[in-house]
Amino acid sequence: MEDYKKFYINGEWVVSENGTSFPVINPATEKPFAEIALGTVEDIDLAVKAAQQAFPSYSQTPLHDRIELLQKLLEIYKQRIDEMAELISREMGAPLGLAKQAQAPSGLGHLLATIEILKNYRFEEKINSFHIRKEPVGVVGCITPWNWPMNQVVCKVAPALGSGCTVVLKPSEIAPLSAHLFAQMVHDAGFPPGVFNLVNGDGLTAGTALSAHPGVDMVSFTGSTRAGILVAQGAAPSIKRVSQELGGKSPNILLADADIQNSAYAGAKRCFNNSGQSCNAPTRMLVPQERYAEAVAAAVEAAADTKVGDPTQADSAIGPVISELQFNKIQRYIQTGIDEGATLSCGGPGKPEGLETGYYIKPTVFSDVNNEMTIAREEIFGPVLCIIPYKDEEEAIRIANDTPYGLSSYISSGQIENARRVASRIHAGMVHINGASGGFGSPFGGYKQSGNGREWGVYGLEEFLEVKSIMGYG
Repeated sequence: MEDYKKFYINGEWVVSENGTSFPVINPATEKPFAEIALGTVEDIDLAVKAAQQAFPSYSQTPLHDRIELLQKLLEIYKQRIDEMAELISREMGAPLGLAKQAQAPSGLGHLLATIEILKNYRFEEKINSFHIRKEPVGVVGCITPWNWPMNQVVCKVAPALGSGCTVVLKPSEIAPLSAHLFAQMVHDAGFPPGVFNLVNGDGLTAGTALSAHPGVDMVSFTGSTRAGILVAQGAAPSIKRVSQELGGKSPNILLADADIQNSAYAGAKRCFNNSGQSCNAPTRMLVPQERYAEAVAAAVEAAADTKVGDPTQADSAIGPVISELQFNKIQRYIQTGIDEGATLSCGGPGKPEGLETGYYIKPTVFSDVNNEMTIAREEIFGPVLCIIPYKDEEEAIRIANDTPYGLSSYISSGQIENARRVASRIHAGMVHINGASGGFGSPFGGYKQSGNGREWGVYGLEEFLEVKSIMGYG
């Protein structure tokens, strides 16, 4: 059993005096392979105090020095990226190919993007007779999830450190090992003691303590909408800034002029990617009534082409979901879809044949879905696609917007002007036209119950800055 019980506080790896042991389960084997300690309120307090002590000097560090530290971190990350990918695959079940091609490189991408933005960003400017300074907000508590661990850690930590903030990171307790490796990289890069701190723990104890701590100036949280509400409530008494990236139920609108077969196939594949464990997955496919059968057939074909298997095998397109708890939750949603009258076009309850061990889910396609069904309204967070017919474009837009979420949306069209017109009417923070991706500089975040604030790129950096207006500056 690998031992990861130490926390990184004030530049040192320390043992929690009262933290209890917690197993890290490999979701492909259902067996523990490492142990962490669950941090206490006292552990969080020590980390926050270290960050508070470090902030006055670090916040005044010249920008070029902060960039140099991030560049050192970047080089170390490059050297250890294969190790990072292997840890991510073991802790959360991503196929090793996906971990090496997307999961681990996402951290690298955010480091690169942050460095390039910092080189050109104007932290000071004169407007008319007054002077504007953009200053680091202070101590930042970062609470991150398990589904894209390095993407979510680095898209918060890199701009926070680059802006001059100090950080206390609480990663997910069920996929914490990649964050442990990242903390070692930060240490090796030479960041001053207390600038970056890591405490493992569960949400109820460590997460609550971090969000409520009066010494924390800002909380950046990614997770479920339910947990986001608790974070905001904990932060409210101290009026700290809260930035949240929460759940989603993203529509994928196939317009009448789209290549329906190819768009439906690609949309289903995107829904199943990472075993469906992405907050911006296109889980509701909206299709013109007259082309409905064609889209369903293409989605079923995509499901058949999605090989579920051992993450270490090169031909596995998707691995297991993260945990037994998540597996059982997805199974309940699949059964609810059947019970509420949706047509199970492929997939369904139970594990794929030959995969009795591991939290594997069959890629599942439901047709004859309406937007009032539970599976169309609630975030399943698994490889489950709902296909909904629509009569005309107005109905498609209405269905797309008829959700408590507003994270992402997808539009397929043969005419870009049509797609742009529809995009302008969608209530979501991101719209992908014909599968386009914005890259690491594109702002990431949503409307409504999908959260507030933005991550990635310039907008992500500015979440960690306060604006100061100085009159009579000269």
